[in-house]
Amino acid sequence: MKYGNQLVAKFINYVMRKGKKTVAEKVVYRTFDLLQQKYQVDPIATFDLAIKNASPAVEVKARRIGGATYQVPREVRGERKMQLAFTWIINAARSKKGKPMREKLAEELMAASKNEGVAIKKKMDMHRMAEANKAFAHFSW
Repeated sequence: MKYGNQLVAKFINYVMRKGKKTVAEKVVYRTFDLLQQKYQVDPIATFDLAIKNASPAVEVKARRIGGATYQVPREVRGERKMQLAFTWIINAARSKKGKPMREKLAEELMAASKNEGVAIKKKMDMHRMAEANKAFAHFSW
């Protein structure tokens, strides 16, 4: 663990594909180096801010009641918040084309730390959906 940060270690595990942890570590560490050199920012602080900004407060869960399915808004617990933020940021970076993963990930982390980008849009969509279905909140379990 290069940065001694548990959140970074967990993030590496999310980036990892097919059990190739050393490849995932290289990608994440090079992303952090790129953040430091290209954008002149503290990579850990930027990473923490990006995760905090991309973490949703509420989500909707489908709930079947009497033959009808309702989208019931629920509060998101800590571990799931983090998981959703990681997934959205990584998927947003992976969906971009034509650049190495370290650059795409660096761009997405910078965007999320500034409250913009694909991951933030995803969070806003989820919040909008929860707001629209607030009437069904009494169905929560």
